[in-house]
Amino acid sequence: QVQLVESGGGLVQAGGSLRLSCAASGRPSSSYTMAWFRQAPGKEREFVAALISSGRTFYADFVKGRFTISRDNAKNTLYLQMNSLKPADTAVYYCAADPSNVQTVLPGGYTVWGQGTQVTVSS
Repeated sequence: QVQLVESGGGLVQAGGSLRLSCAASGRPSSSYTMAWFRQAPGKEREFVAALISSGRTFYADFVKGRFTISRDNAKNTLYLQMNSLKPADTAVYYCAADPSNVQTVLPGGYTVWGQGTQVTVSS
């Protein structure tokens, strides 16, 4: 059973950077789709970025050019490098995975979730 644990969240000023990590136990196959979602208070969980088995990446429009998703298979770790952060990026960020090589922005398409890590961007 794959388990995901996020880390790297924190408080940062607008314009700053953070790198989130998602450590996967249970050695998920390279065929897994890995993704990041976020959820702000009072809002629905929304797609941020995904990386599929081919190495192709997908991003939400609001993070294109600012966030980069990557994966280190040797370390079983997914990353999200976040630059030029804005107060609107404040949310709990979740790592998600699915073994079916899913290509979707819908949370329901992912079967494994981490517990989340808080990112707060001050103005």
